[in-house]
Amino acid sequence: MSLAAGSTIGIIGGGQLGRMLAISAARLGYRTIVLELQPDCPAAQVANRQIVAAYDDPAALAELAAASTVVTYEFENVPVAAANALATKVPVYPPARALEVAQDRVAEKTFLNGIGIPTADFRAVDDDAGLTAALKAFSGNGVLKTRRMGYDGKGQRVFRNMETGGFAGTCEAMGNVPLILEAFVPFEREISVIAARGIDGSVAAYDPAENIHRHGILHSSTLPAGVAPATASAAKDAAAKILSALDYVGVIGVEFFVLADGSLLANEMAPRVHNSGHWTEAAATVSQFEQHIRAVAGLPLGDPGRHSDCVMENLIGDDVLRVPALLAEPDVMLHLYGKAEARPGRKMGHFTRISRRN
Repeated sequence: MSLAAGSTIGIIGGGQLGRMLAISAARLGYRTIVLELQPDCPAAQVANRQIVAAYDDPAALAELAAASTVVTYEFENVPVAAANALATKVPVYPPARALEVAQDRVAEKTFLNGIGIPTADFRAVDDDAGLTAALKAFSGNGVLKTRRMGYDGKGQRVFRNMETGGFAGTCEAMGNVPLILEAFVPFEREISVIAARGIDGSVAAYDPAENIHRHGILHSSTLPAGVAPATASAAKDAAAKILSALDYVGVIGVEFFVLADGSLLANEMAPRVHNSGHWTEAAATVSQFEQHIRAVAGLPLGDPGRHSDCVMENLIGDDVLRVPALLAEPDVMLHLYGKAEARPGRKMGHFTRISRRN
């Protein structure tokens, strides 16, 4: 049964993704309440109400559950215990199991491999001795990452031709936290698929976007991606397999490496709406944000087809100074996030430049 108009959707997290979810919820006739420690966060500027508290505050979680008909979240570092506690009182989508898998890179890759989706080779690393053994297995090359909490290139170190040693103190320098070493992948391009699954099990997947990263942060997403139809279809099928295995409800973003022969290796999954899906605001009738609200509200999923080719680009830090020039261009949709201060590496907004398809 779908949520009645006027129902309240709780959103954990107050960043730009929560902001765009709240906007889409309002368009569909729903109210929103945001749980976020930072006052006047981007999401709270457009939501009906904000609970100013930490994501694991028991009293705040109880207040959120009491005020909401369903609860969702805008990022994958929501405490699993908080999601589980909420789920005893109110439906929580996506399920806490998706958070549990996505929050640990070893658990994530183990899960993906277990359902038949290949990834780069990897080794868990707990200390410098473990790093030495892992690098030896990968001929001295690889990317060392924190297993938890890393995003936008944070918590990473690249090793090249380091098989002979010289890593003393590396794990301490990275915080003495659980790590993962991932083997280099000789990929030709990176793509991502945004897909959704409804409460009834129906699945809708958008066309893959081709992504370019700079300094570990997504710079642009281009549609169509430069991949063969069979590769695009395989990426959508993999996303659907993940959704089914997790009994998922909502939107998910899945990133892939595309190899020279067109085959795919899954890089990571994000159990939420995703930066590489922002293009759907401008080039699809139903955006990823509306799709997510439809899913968690029990409404029919929308058509994921796009009406235009496009390029979405993030505005990071001082890129926001480009806004006047962008607004003077035709066929550009701009979305600013309401952040007062532009800092290096901070996503201030994005724009999508569309080109009509004949």
